[in-house]
Amino acid sequence: MMNRILGLDMGEKFIGVAVSDPSKKIACGLETYQRKGLENDLVYLKCLIEQYEVECIVVGLPKQMDGSIGLQGEKILALVNQLRETLPCPVLTWDERLTTIWAERTLLEADLSRRKRKKVINKLAAQLILQNYLDYRAAH
Repeated sequence: MMNRILGLDMGEKFIGVAVSDPSKKIACGLETYQRKGLENDLVYLKCLIEQYEVECIVVGLPKQMDGSIGLQGEKILALVNQLRETLPCPVLTWDERLTTIWAERTLLEADLSRRKRKKVINKLAAQLILQNYLDYRAAH
């Protein structure tokens, strides 16, 4: 039975990963995965889907402040299309404007060193993206 939602913060070098609880109310940061090429990344994602019984994936979509899609957003959309063709569950995009800034600010307030922040920023961004999506979903 598929019953969790996976949240991803896709970067060029890393993927921040978060997963919902089975009730789909709380996002939990899982890890920051170091990318190893599209084929390996897909194998990794398929394993997560199986392990956590994922029913859908929410990928953060970076938009410009005016809501338009910039170069980074176009790259993410192309990647999302590849995920949709390959993965066994729906892949949605979610506006991630300011998510990384919120994550960075949170980590600065926690007084983490630059090195420690770098290791967890993607995971925290994925958790924020997923939590925003879960909150929206619960309200609508």
